[in-house]
Amino acid sequence: MTDARENIIGRTLDGRYRIESLVARGGMATVYVANDLRLRRNVAVKVMHTSLAEDPEFVHRFEREAHAAAQLSNPHVVAVHDQGRDDATGVVYLVMEYVVGRTVREIMAARGALTETQALAVLDPVLQALAAAHDAGYVHRDVKPENVLIGDDGRIKVTDFGLARAIVASPMSAATQGVLIGTVAYLSPEQVNRGFADARSDVYGAGVLLYELLSGQVPHTGETPLAVAYQHVHNDVPPPSRTKPGLSQAIDTLVERATRRDPMERFQNAREFLSAVRAARAAIDQGYTPVPMPAQHTLIIADEPQQHDTMAMPRPEDQTKRRKWPVGIAAVALVAALAGAWYVTFGTHSTVPNVLGQQVVAASEQLVAASLVVAVTEEWSKSVPEGAVISTSPVADTSLEHGSTVTVLVSKGPERYAVPDLVGNLLADAKNALRDVKLTVGKTTYAYDEAVPAGRIIASTPPSGTILQPRETIDLTISKGPAPIPVPDVRGRSLDAAKSALAGAGFTTSTSSAYSDSVKAGVVVRTEPGAGAQLQRNSNVTIVVSKGPAPVKVPDLFKMSRSKAESLLKSLGLKVVVKTSGKRLLNIVQDQNPKAGAVVPRGTTVTIIVV
Repeated sequence: MTDARENIIGRTLDGRYRIESLVARGGMATVYVANDLRLRRNVAVKVMHTSLAEDPEFVHRFEREAHAAAQLSNPHVVAVHDQGRDDATGVVYLVMEYVVGRTVREIMAARGALTETQALAVLDPVLQALAAAHDAGYVHRDVKPENVLIGDDGRIKVTDFGLARAIVASPMSAATQGVLIGTVAYLSPEQVNRGFADARSDVYGAGVLLYELLSGQVPHTGETPLAVAYQHVHNDVPPPSRTKPGLSQAIDTLVERATRRDPMERFQNAREFLSAVRAARAAIDQGYTPVPMPAQHTLIIADEPQQHDTMAMPRPEDQTKRRKWPVGIAAVALVAALAGAWYVTFGTHSTVPNVLGQQVVAASEQLVAASLVVAVTEEWSKSVPEGAVISTSPVADTSLEHGSTVTVLVSKGPERYAVPDLVGNLLADAKNALRDVKLTVGKTTYAYDEAVPAGRIIASTPPSGTILQPRETIDLTISKGPAPIPVPDVRGRSLDAAKSALAGAGFTTSTSSAYSDSVKAGVVVRTEPGAGAQLQRNSNVTIVVSKGPAPVKVPDLFKMSRSKAESLLKSLGLKVVVKTSGKRLLNIVQDQNPKAGAVVPRGTTVTIIVV
């Protein structure tokens, strides 16, 4: 419900800012367009919700942070002009620069993902704004498309410096207790785990922003904010090229470095990230690419996270209606949802309650009720049911200051592992993958497979996703490649017919030729390998084509007896014609035609002169 004091349209705050229209309403403030009567200009006025404005400590810190945000002098930061409390209405307000344009969220909703050069052109001024804040010792904590504005004049500005920091620095009121500040889709793992943010947390949020600019979607999703928080803590942000193929390696490298789960491995501040972005732009840019311009004039002041973007601890009376979360999600979610519990009043003490054996949600609620902060860790246990508390540190009955951290060790149940997807892997890689989840290779069998290359895994038994105890074995079927096929018999066919038959059977061909006494020229004599040989598909088969009978070299018959000469010529496939010379015959060859050494076709007639 909105307090009556927030229905201020038409009123003038502090005799200076006349509220003209409502822009947006969020979980922490309402934004209006106002006219600055003193300077005669339009401004944006963010009015703190009454539930927060009634907390003196919150207001004090809000004022201090608003003053600090006003010191950020950078062309890419939405300027803070004024801050105050109106006595007539009782509202606490912040006066900011009026920006005419659209948020990056609105532009992406209308146009979809940006190109590489457009995304980097948007990110550059965002990082300039964050670098100015980091240099001054401030952290934004809520980098997201809603907080990046593109004016109708093309200028890019970042808004909402200061307010999130003021809330995080304040003791928690009833209105904010149990709420994790920031938008879940962009929160760094350390913000989820410990409620802690520094310059590297802004780098993480900017890396997620770059991912979304390029892919049109956030990297981690889930049915609830708690599930999304779980993703940030336990899963790396994937390369954007996985969602949008064709992106350059330089882009993937930027996102991967900015969003590493360990803050020490990220860019250490926005200025380092900015230098890397500019180096990538120099490598990628092929000329000037303008930033997408707004399609219409709109007042842009980014709203705080909507209800589905924040995480709050459920009230005890709602416990029976609450969904039972998987232990991993519940563990991370509770760390996130309870990260703000240190805001309770310091100086008093609580006794650590005995929560052993309780489910993690109920145990955490008990600890929060005792004004303690909960950090959750997990381990396997054969004796304690999944999701139940194994131990606490410090132990039960220890007296602690309000806001102290109690580490809750939660059971993941008996140690179990899912069989990884091994199909397509080499045997050595499969062994390593199974070793990582404490499983081992059992029997290996080999089979022909048309789709899976030789040496790679076709299937596992049991299949991937099966939950097993440690040291169980997985049987693997490994591909021998496609089954071999027989060479068809093409003997006696023409060369063209033989080529067609072999190609149809799945072979490539080459040709050679050979003499044949039995096969006429131009006809296939044989194949190499021969008909019936088993070969892999696409193997080469040589077709041997007949050149007909081999030619004959005429022997030297001089002084050879007639009978021997005739017998020799006939044995060589030559015909013989005998001519005699003289009246008295000795039957010895005196001459021949063709001459000795001549190469002639079989069946050629050789004439011999006998004396």
